[in-house]
Amino acid sequence: MATNAGIKVNHVKIKALLTSNAMLVAYAFLLFALFGVIEVFYERYYLLSATAFDAGLAPGSKEVAEAMKAAVFGSGGEVKREAPWSLYIVNYMYMIYVGSGIIFLVAFAELMDIKLIKKTAAGFLTLGLAMILAGLFTILMDLNILHLHHMFLSPRFSSGMWLMMPLYMVYVPLVMFEIYLILAHKDAWVKKIAVVILILSLLVELVEFYVQAKLFDMNSARHLWTTYPFLTLYFMVSSFTASAAVMILYTYLIYRNTDRSKCATLMQLIQKITLYSVLALGAYEATAYLFIDKKWAEIILFGDFKYYFYAYLGMSVGIPFVLLFKDYANNSYKIIASLFIIVGTYLGKLIFVYGGNAYPMSDRFGVGFEKYGEYEPVRDVIFFMPPLGEIAICIGSVGIVILIYTVMNAYFSVSKMQENASLDYSI
Repeated sequence: MATNAGIKVNHVKIKALLTSNAMLVAYAFLLFALFGVIEVFYERYYLLSATAFDAGLAPGSKEVAEAMKAAVFGSGGEVKREAPWSLYIVNYMYMIYVGSGIIFLVAFAELMDIKLIKKTAAGFLTLGLAMILAGLFTILMDLNILHLHHMFLSPRFSSGMWLMMPLYMVYVPLVMFEIYLILAHKDAWVKKIAVVILILSLLVELVEFYVQAKLFDMNSARHLWTTYPFLTLYFMVSSFTASAAVMILYTYLIYRNTDRSKCATLMQLIQKITLYSVLALGAYEATAYLFIDKKWAEIILFGDFKYYFYAYLGMSVGIPFVLLFKDYANNSYKIIASLFIIVGTYLGKLIFVYGGNAYPMSDRFGVGFEKYGEYEPVRDVIFFMPPLGEIAICIGSVGIVILIYTVMNAYFSVSKMQENASLDYSI
């Protein structure tokens, strides 16, 4: 073990690290990501599409007309006018917000002098940071990474990405700096930086949730998004619920075999946070659909999305509440509840994004519902299953989380409880 810049760095055999069980799991997920990238890039850059020249060679041809339709309106996995946002946005929102939520909860625990959270802060912060980077990977694919340099060559500072980019350029390095301070046992500085982290976390959380809500609200033709009450609050409540659930699962997986008493105490603490978050999410969903556009509400509550919606409520609110309300000695109840919440809140994001695309664009001009193009009539419900490449990329983003955390833990032992840290420092 060597010491660099005050941090103990483990001597790691590269072969042992690369062939460890955690890395093998990461590889499996990353293979999904690689397949998805190849699939999407092939569709973007190598598929042939019909042009005006083709139309001139075969005027009146049905095949050329269909090919022109595909070229103009899209028929594959790319963003379409009918579905401007899809699974990329779902996964981006989930990863970014859950990771940020974990970082916020840890910073808050530092200020509240919650000792067990402080001892395990390095691991939690690393997990949160890894999830943020996985979310950024997803959105880079959505933004067409090969042409990302055009964002800098032709900047549009009023766009959503330009509003978000400066936040993460400050936020990510600051989180990395706090991880460094914890690992270097610079305890007095940790407490001071925790104040800054908390303030910046609050600012970043509010601004990013606000910007994301604003981007949805700008889609005036889709009233599920524009009539959702306090959209920023919805993003925050649902994301903190998922963050607490991820922290429960992480605590069990990392600490169950090291110190059972501390593991149980930590899980009990996070259980209470999760329960309060579940109650807040349930209260929000119980009232939100009283304000939403009637036609969209009918589709979500009683139409094509009803089974998904009630599954989301059951998995995110109903079942976890029953399992977490009583403090069971058996940790299995907490684990089951956390798994339900993780899957359920992801489903909730999916319903929100896809549900907003599901109904034909509204009668915003007073002349009837808008058609998407001359080739197709107005449909009652529009739903596009995410293409295979998009699904693979989102699944593969989990591999990025596992890879980053495994490497960080191998070299810096971020999962180790910081027993030597002083617990009496002050601001």
